[in-house]
Order: sequence, then C-alpha cells, then structure tokens
Amino acid sequence: MSLSIRNQLPGTVTAITPGEVMATVKIRLAGGQDLTAAITLESVEDLGLAEGTTVRALVKATEISLATAPVKGLSIRNQLPGTITALTAGGAMASVKIAVEGADLTAAITKDATTDLALSPGVPVVALVKATEVALTTA
Repeated sequence: MSLSIRNQLPGTVTAITPGEVMATVKIRLAGGQDLTAAITLESVEDLGLAEGTTVRALVKATEISLATAPVKGLSIRNQLPGTITALTAGGAMASVKIAVEGADLTAAITKDATTDLALSPGVPVVALVKATEVALTTA
C-alpha cells in the first residue's frame, strides 16, 4: 500500500495501556527512541497489537512541530532529538528534513518559524509529536 504520509517509523510495541475507548501504545523505534501513540481500542484489536508486535508509526509532516531544545512542562509525549539535513522554504511554508537516530523525518512548518528559530541544515532540533497524531500499521 502506498501512502502520502512521509514519516513512517519502524518499531516494536513495548506496552499497551487500555482505557474505556482509547489505548496508549508505547513503541520502541528502530533507533532506540520511545514513541507513544493514542489509538482506539478497536484499532488495537483490529491490528492484533500486543507486546512484541512489529509496527510502523505514521506521522503526517504537518503534525510535527520543531523546537531548538527539549521542552519540559509540555503535554506532548513524543520528543525526538535530531539534526536538520535540509530545508526548503516557499512563500509561506517550509519543508524541513530531520535525521533522528535510525530514521529520517519531514516536518512542514511555516517559513516564519524557520526564521524565528534560525533553522538551517546542521542545526539540532527536537521533533514534537502529540500521541494522538501517531497512527499505527502492521506489516
């Protein structure tokens, strides 16, 4: 299956915490980072998820925010450190490619944000992703 979602991160389920309708699924990415996805219980069942299941975490480029350092006191669970490898700016938006341990990410952010944060290739950043914006698929 082909998808337009650029960010497809391979990993393994390490824990599932069910709630009434939703569950949090913790994933150990191939690069060793931990990622949390918040998905429906129905999706957990449909995908047959359990500890040890191999998955791909899918994140749209527009759902990745960038910071220039780790952020404390924030409800966003997923903070992946990396380094900018490329930046392409248009009139309003920019595409930022980031190398994180074991994977590459693409973030779509405003051109103004790239200026305000002084982003350019080689600059270290932290990719921020809300757990509710992480989708999962199995092979």
